[in-house]
Amino acid sequence: MEHASLVQELSRIVGARFVRTERAELATFASDGLPTLRRTPALVVLPGSAQEVSSVLATLSRLGVPFVARGAGTGLSGGALAESPAVLVTLTRLSRILAVDAANRRAVVEPGVVNASLSRAVAPFGLMYAPDPSSQTACTIGGNVAENAGGPHCLKYGVTSNHVLALEVALPSGAMVRLGAPGGEPWGPDFVGLFVGSEGMFGIATEITVRLVPLPAQVRTMLADYTSLRLAGEAVTAIIAAGIVPAALEMMDHNAIEMVESSAYAAGYPADAAAVLLVELDGGAAAVDADAAATKALLDRSGARTVRVARNAAEREKLWQGRKKAFGAMGRISADLVVQDAVVPRTALPDVLERIAAIGERYRLRVTNVFHAGDGNLHPNLSFDASDPDQVERVHAASDEIIRTCVAAGGTITGEHGVGLDKLAYMPLVFGPDELGLMAAVRRVFDPDELANPGKVVPTAQCREWRPWSGA
Repeated sequence: MEHASLVQELSRIVGARFVRTERAELATFASDGLPTLRRTPALVVLPGSAQEVSSVLATLSRLGVPFVARGAGTGLSGGALAESPAVLVTLTRLSRILAVDAANRRAVVEPGVVNASLSRAVAPFGLMYAPDPSSQTACTIGGNVAENAGGPHCLKYGVTSNHVLALEVALPSGAMVRLGAPGGEPWGPDFVGLFVGSEGMFGIATEITVRLVPLPAQVRTMLADYTSLRLAGEAVTAIIAAGIVPAALEMMDHNAIEMVESSAYAAGYPADAAAVLLVELDGGAAAVDADAAATKALLDRSGARTVRVARNAAEREKLWQGRKKAFGAMGRISADLVVQDAVVPRTALPDVLERIAAIGERYRLRVTNVFHAGDGNLHPNLSFDASDPDQVERVHAASDEIIRTCVAAGGTITGEHGVGLDKLAYMPLVFGPDELGLMAAVRRVFDPDELANPGKVVPTAQCREWRPWSGA
C-alpha cells in the first residue's frame, strides 16, 4: 500500500492530528534512552483508546505492515525503535488510571500511565505500586510490562511480573484477548507471566491490572561508605548470607559519587569514598529494628568507614535522590551515555567490578557503576561523545567485553533493560539453537506473520526450527 493511503486509513481511525509523518516529527521517535542506536519509522500513530489500538493493528495486519509499540521511550535496549516500513504505535495518550480497588489491593490502568503517578494516586489508601525503575518519574506501566522492569526495590518486592494480575491485549491481528484474572491466574498456563517481558513481540497491552502492596509501617535507610569496591561487594554477600533481605541494596562507585556530589542532586555522600552502599529495610517496627542492628554490625565488620542512618523522611529522600538521579548527573561530563545491563552472582561482584574497571582503562573510557548490588544486576555506564566515531567504536568494543565477562562469571546478558536490538547478538551466549527456535515458535503463536517488533530479541539466523514432539 502507498504511504499516503496508509496515512489516510490510520487518520480515519485516530484522527489526522494523531498521525505524524514529517521528518522533524519522526526524528523525535528515532531513539530511546540508548544513544548508540537510531531508527526512523515510516510514520507514528498515537491511538487514544483500546478500540483504536485494535483497529490500527487490524489495519496494519491486513496490509502486512510491521509495527512497534512505544511508551515514554525511556528504554535502554533499542527495543522501542521502528525502522521504515514499520509503523510506530505510541501509547502515551492511553494514560488513565481506570480503577483503584483498595480493599483487594489492585488497580487497573492504561499502558501510558506513568509509573510514579500510580504510586502517588494510591498512597492515600496506604498502598503503593512496588516496581520502581530509576526512570519511574517518566517511564510508563505499559513499557514496564513489555520489559519486565525492576528497580531498586525489586530485591524484596520482585519485578513487574510479580505485580501484574491480568491484561487486556490487542494481538497483532487486532483481535482483543484477556489474559489472567483480577484475583490472579485461577488455573492453567501462566499467560500473563509469558506476556510480561515479551518486549512487544506478542501484541500491545491496552489494560493492565496490577497488584498493590501496603506502604511499610517503618522504613530505615542506611548509607555505608568504603575505601574499595571489593570491600563493598563483599559486604553485599555478607548481608544476604546472614538471611537479611533488604527492600533495596544499591551500590555506587567513586565516579558516580563524584558526579552526583558536584551536581544539583548532591546527597551528602562522602566525596573521597571508593564506593557507597545504600541499604533500605522496611516492614514492621520490631523486625526493622532487629534487621537494622544486624545490618549495621555486618557493615561495620565488612570494613565500612562510616554507617549513616537517615533520621527522617527528608534525609531518606535525599539519600535516594543521589542514587536515582545519578544518570542525570552523568550528563554533565559527556554528551552521551550508554547504560549497560548484565547480571552476575553476588559472590562474583568484587572480581567482576575489578575486571570492568580494567576494561574501561584499556579502552580509555570513563566507566561509572550505579547498580542493584543485592541481586547482582550491574549497570556499568560508559560516558562518550557519539559524534566521535573512534569513541563510538571503543564504546561498542568495551560493552562487548563487559557482557562477555559477566556471562563468563556465571551471569547473563540483561537483568531488566531487555534484549531489544542492543543485546540481540549476545543471545547465543546464553541460549542454544533449540531454545531460540522454541522462543521463535512461541512468538508465532501470538504473531504468525511476525509483524510485531520485527528483528528484535530472537536472532532468527541462530534458531533451529522447533517442532512439537511427535512421540516417534
